[in-house]
Amino acid sequence: MTEFLQWAAYYAASVVTNISISDIADIAIIAYIIYHIMSLVRRSRAVQVAKAILLILLALVVSYYAELRVVQFLLSRAVEGGILALIIVFQPEIRRFLEQLGSSRLGDVFGREEAPPDVEKAITETVKAYTSMSKDKVGALMVFERKVPLDDIIKSGTALDSTVSAELLKNLFWNKAPLHDGAVIVRNGHIVGAGCVLPLSGNVNLSRDLGMRHRAGIGVSENSDAVVAIVSEETGSISVAENGMLKRHLAPETLERLLQNALMPENEPGRPSKLSNIFRPKKGVKDDGEKVHRE
Repeated sequence: MTEFLQWAAYYAASVVTNISISDIADIAIIAYIIYHIMSLVRRSRAVQVAKAILLILLALVVSYYAELRVVQFLLSRAVEGGILALIIVFQPEIRRFLEQLGSSRLGDVFGREEAPPDVEKAITETVKAYTSMSKDKVGALMVFERKVPLDDIIKSGTALDSTVSAELLKNLFWNKAPLHDGAVIVRNGHIVGAGCVLPLSGNVNLSRDLGMRHRAGIGVSENSDAVVAIVSEETGSISVAENGMLKRHLAPETLERLLQNALMPENEPGRPSKLSNIFRPKKGVKDDGEKVHRE
């Protein structure tokens, strides 16, 4: 046992002494890519396909050692032709990953990202308006753009250029206003579009009590990194959609906290940068909402 420990210590020391800066950079890049792929798969319906792929690979290994030649032949051919099938199945996830990769900046990983000064005011005014509209059961749908541009969605409505205020939002979503049926798009704390048409969610496992407003909010969060705040016209309940998931029945305080976590800079003084988060799991955030996961 002593000899084994000495050998293990000697082997570990030799490995450490041979590690160069390029090796560390190589490991960090691969870890970063794997982390984002796993995060993307975990929060999407692709997780079911990933489980099926693992089962097929496990069956292939078992058939190899059990000398099941016919089963091994069929599974190996299925794996060889599965790359194209994976590209087709994961097309929405691959598209979103490339959009996020193309719109990201180096400072998002290594440094602190400064939020525009109007974002905090926009959050405060939104919470104030949503508190009032929730009591009066006025339907509302607001999309907060982040890194993925929503220019095509903005073109589907009426272009605006205004700061966010509770009075303006209540007027836009008033049930007799011409733009109340569409979505309001907010970019860097400014309203840039109203009456905009959003893509509906393709998730067939959503609850049947969700109306078109909620399905549209989930849909745009599936196709971008936007955060969507919703007020139900039927019940007055407040919801937030992000990454294809819906958090329902939120209190105004919870809405404010969710919007701040999503839109305000993550790296406050004293907090670790995003690079350090690659090597540790994220902690879940408790809230008053009910999550509807994409199956």
